[in-house]
Amino acid sequence: MRYYQLKMKVQLGLKENWRQFTLLVIINGFVGGMVGLERTILPQIAEADFGIAAKTAILSFIVVFGISKAITNYYTGVWANQIGRKNLLVIGWLLGLPVPLILIYASSWNWIIAANILLGTNQGLTWSSTVVMKIDLVGEKNRGLVMGLNESAGYLAVGIVAFLTGWIASEYGLRPYPFYLGIVFAIIGLLASAFLIKDTRHHVKEETKTSNVALLKKIFRETSWTNPNLGSITQAGLVNNLNDGMIWGLLPMLLTLKGFDLTETGKIVAVYPVIWGLGQLITGKLADHLAKKSMLFWGMLLQGLAIMALIFAQSLFNFVFLGVILGLGTAIVYPTFLAAIADYTHPQQRAQSIGVFRLWRDLGYAIGAVTTGLTADIFGIYAAVLLIGGFTLLSSLIIKLRMR
Repeated sequence: MRYYQLKMKVQLGLKENWRQFTLLVIINGFVGGMVGLERTILPQIAEADFGIAAKTAILSFIVVFGISKAITNYYTGVWANQIGRKNLLVIGWLLGLPVPLILIYASSWNWIIAANILLGTNQGLTWSSTVVMKIDLVGEKNRGLVMGLNESAGYLAVGIVAFLTGWIASEYGLRPYPFYLGIVFAIIGLLASAFLIKDTRHHVKEETKTSNVALLKKIFRETSWTNPNLGSITQAGLVNNLNDGMIWGLLPMLLTLKGFDLTETGKIVAVYPVIWGLGQLITGKLADHLAKKSMLFWGMLLQGLAIMALIFAQSLFNFVFLGVILGLGTAIVYPTFLAAIADYTHPQQRAQSIGVFRLWRDLGYAIGAVTTGLTADIFGIYAAVLLIGGFTLLSSLIIKLRMR
């Protein structure tokens, strides 16, 4: 089998690899669905089943999710060339299998925390692997398009499952029925990854032959900050997930504070990731043609303005409208992040540089959850929302002033 793989002609391009690409898009939909399980109902479970009222304690599940995913993202990049993309994808699904079962049968909040450590590790391995494999398959052309399709599938699934779990919970209770979806996702994702996906390391070798991108001397340091382009992208990625962590944890509480029931909350919470997911079908392709700096600036600016406006919203229409604006802003930046990182790094270093970017980006979940939880407990939910909106606006200015 190995001899055959080495001898066969490796071709780069979306058209040439459409079957594997399509499978990876579908699998990433199941990856996103695993996160969507928690988006609407976990804060309600914390209060209803475990009597937890403090915002910092409730958001602890996002903290451990963000840290475990961030660390796993980094090591997925480091191990991608050694262990293989496909192997990491399969390992990620094996670690995801117990997650819905733990969420169903958890008898204490500590079990919820444990489930989110596993979920973060699952997401780091599976999502990072699908991202790197798709970029490997298509080569230099259409990177924005393929990242748009990848992230669209993942976050569209987040939104749809967030809505479904809210609806199921309102009809049949918070547990166990909403989490049955996760059992199906994990089984299908594991089987498809193990038996249908092929590794893409040979595609990297093929692209390396023609790449003119200079090698980075210090991958971690340059991707994190010292390279003006890579550093600007990385800080924006961190802030993007910082505000997503706030939306994940505090938006359901803000809606409850304003008198919305669980069904209405599920609808509002679902709008943002659905628009985020669908929007990337367009913005991903735009990232191949428009200036990436401009897209990142305007996307972060839209996010910041929408977040600040949340505290003034009152009606269902107000929140749905702001969810659309927030989703559009995120859709503009999300595929652009990864396409730009790939543009500025050599094929041999791409997986590791993407891993560093995703390390910082997903640490934003943890930083956002801690920051918003403490701020909400001390100064109130409105103050936490304003703070995160301000960080997002500042991030857009950094891109404007620093990125070349």
